[in-house]
Amino acid sequence: MIGETLFTIGPFKAGTFGFLVALGFIVPAFILEKDFPRKGLDGQLAFTTVLAAAVGGMLGGRIYYTIEHWDQVLEQPARMLLTGSGLVWYGGLLGGVLGAAGYCYLKRIPFLVVCDLFAPMLALGHVFGRLGCLLSGDGDYGPPTDVPWAMAFPRGAVPTTERVHPTPIYDMILLLAVLAFLWSFRKREYRPGFLFGFYLILSGIARFITEFYRLTPEVWLGLTTAQLFSIALVVTGIALTLLLRSPRKPLAVEAGAGSDGKAIRA
Repeated sequence: MIGETLFTIGPFKAGTFGFLVALGFIVPAFILEKDFPRKGLDGQLAFTTVLAAAVGGMLGGRIYYTIEHWDQVLEQPARMLLTGSGLVWYGGLLGGVLGAAGYCYLKRIPFLVVCDLFAPMLALGHVFGRLGCLLSGDGDYGPPTDVPWAMAFPRGAVPTTERVHPTPIYDMILLLAVLAFLWSFRKREYRPGFLFGFYLILSGIARFITEFYRLTPEVWLGLTTAQLFSIALVVTGIALTLLLRSPRKPLAVEAGAGSDGKAIRA
């Protein structure tokens, strides 16, 4: 386990979590640059679309975290609002979708087509984020356990000398399975938005399972807030896939062109 700081160069300190979250946007952007032309889109749009999603995701995750920890914000506003930590995945997902949707609207890019292209990359980016949680020991681990693979995080951002469930590893295993499934199906013929619906279902199920191995407090019917959101995510995904289940050719978009036929550039 590396700890809260990944490396130091003079006065500059690179946070482990922040560095890996950045990779979680950069690596998918390079992959999407090669994948966008498959749907008739300019590959250069991948980076700016990812940037729009990243900004929206950071804001959404931060807003969700602030609302969720409002009592602590009132007690220590400077510490809670200015810290680099506190990015909640559900808020980040919603903010990222809104950020990408706004950019697609401005550039006249078919949003559901972009959602399908993003679907496997969202799982990949999430893997990087969970790796950041694991290596930084940010408190996203589970309760004490005596299983052979239990880990302690004495140098973590939220340290513990007890051996606990390394929940981020569980997340990564399930997310890699989601990535493999979505990647294998990405070239099949389906209506725009169908693959993204599958992403919502699979990622919601994955989070619902791993939440049992976290220290998150239960809020209703023995379920945590994240599990309730997971259920909502699965229901949304099922509704989307049922709505789009009739096969047809993906929306044809002339390479590098918008809906008005004019060239699109980032």
